[in-house]
Amino acid sequence: MTSSYDYVIVGAGSAGCVLAARLSEKPDARVALVEAGGSGSAPEIQIPILFPQLFKTKFDWDFASEPEPALDERRLYIPRGKVLGGSSSMNAMIYIRGNPADFDEWAEQGAVGWSYREMLPHFIEAEGNERARSDSHGRVGPLTVSDGRSLHPLVDRFVDAGIEAGHRHNDDFNGESQLGIGRFQLTQRDGERCSVAAAYLDSVQGRRNLSVITEALVTRLLFEGTRATGISMLVNGTEVALRAEREVILCAGAYGSPQMLMLSGVGPADHLKSLGISPLIDLPVGENLQDHPVVYLSYLTSEASLLGSGSEADLSLFHNERRGPLTSNIAEAGGFAVSRPDLEAPDIQLHMAPIMFADEGLTPPHDHAVTIASGVLKPTSRGSVRLRSSRPDAKPRIFCNFLNTPEDRSAMVIGVEMIRDIVRQPNLAEVIRADYRTPASGSRADIWSFIERYAGTIYHPTSTCSIGAVVDPTLHVYGIEGVRVVDASIMPTIVRGNTNATVVAIAEKAAKLIAG
Repeated sequence: MTSSYDYVIVGAGSAGCVLAARLSEKPDARVALVEAGGSGSAPEIQIPILFPQLFKTKFDWDFASEPEPALDERRLYIPRGKVLGGSSSMNAMIYIRGNPADFDEWAEQGAVGWSYREMLPHFIEAEGNERARSDSHGRVGPLTVSDGRSLHPLVDRFVDAGIEAGHRHNDDFNGESQLGIGRFQLTQRDGERCSVAAAYLDSVQGRRNLSVITEALVTRLLFEGTRATGISMLVNGTEVALRAEREVILCAGAYGSPQMLMLSGVGPADHLKSLGISPLIDLPVGENLQDHPVVYLSYLTSEASLLGSGSEADLSLFHNERRGPLTSNIAEAGGFAVSRPDLEAPDIQLHMAPIMFADEGLTPPHDHAVTIASGVLKPTSRGSVRLRSSRPDAKPRIFCNFLNTPEDRSAMVIGVEMIRDIVRQPNLAEVIRADYRTPASGSRADIWSFIERYAGTIYHPTSTCSIGAVVDPTLHVYGIEGVRVVDASIMPTIVRGNTNATVVAIAEKAAKLIAG
């Protein structure tokens, strides 16, 4: 390991892996990629259905929220990937770009260059879709996107019941319209997880100009005046400095990037002073946290679910034919809907899993069930990320502030009503034998009581270093030189849908901005 590089990338999650691969394409660019976790070779990462077994292990940062006022003061479990590939190595692999209106909204708010027309080429460049049927999809990109190979029959029942309830069938949520019900496409390759590390990093780790440093906790940025000159990190308990001749690039996510900036004196001055940190630049770092609140309803079924998957026959299907229940991402299907007819873009997303999913995935399923979740896509509530202390190994204070506005509460209740309507349709009703975890009745009071008790996050944090507040449209941090942020934290507002595909596209665009 040398001590000087052109680019030092902090965080080997989705954005960091893309940047490491793209920036090191130029042989004269010396690139270091620094990751607090280790490699991503565990079978629980590679075999899709096993991803809940990664929760609260060494692969998980294992965060928790502060008490949530609208949710009975509960603290919410927040898993985040601590491994090469970051959360793309432990997520549900759903490939959703968001809605074109999301990016056009960014541009209208001052994020010049970030409209959907300008972002689409980066989505296409990243995507290697096995059934790309239009010019709006990529066919040869590094990130493999495929149809699911589990094809559980209970998922077909959900899709058919959704159509019976009046939703249109949609087999491409990244196509002409996001609205409707259908199976998700997944970031899988031959039935295995295609994390962003597998997509971008695995094939380039032999490059002589790229150093991938794992098990290294970055403690702060190093400055000369207001110019960043590198980072300090702990490796095997020893403090090591890396010099960045050109740039330090923060790719630590919507929690980690603001934490790193604040530890380095970049953030709300009063907050930093209260922890004994001398402010370098006063910026609203950590403000504007947005995430998708979600609540899961589970129903016991008379048909077999994914419970018990892992038989010899299942293993044979997986290893020999690359299909079957072990390829399931659990949330195999879902959809997008509007809570009001005047909306032009969806504000509700559904996820469906042919298995019991309770207690944020921490309680193993014990009976055959289906689970359907509803989440608010464009929340108006805003949270924050703050430091817990000046110690770099202390977990940040995460305040989601979920469902703190009437608009968010209304959309959440209507989403639950949609689930109840779908479950009543013949295709699902005939195999539902009992409620397992559902509201006591269809009254809005009972639905809200259920939400208060069981709602959580679906793990899509964004916007804590957003364009226009903390970084400019080229992703440089305001007021300092030599630092950019490239991850979900730069989104001015959260996108409508699962966020991983958007983070990859952000990094593809950023690589070109950085390379000039």
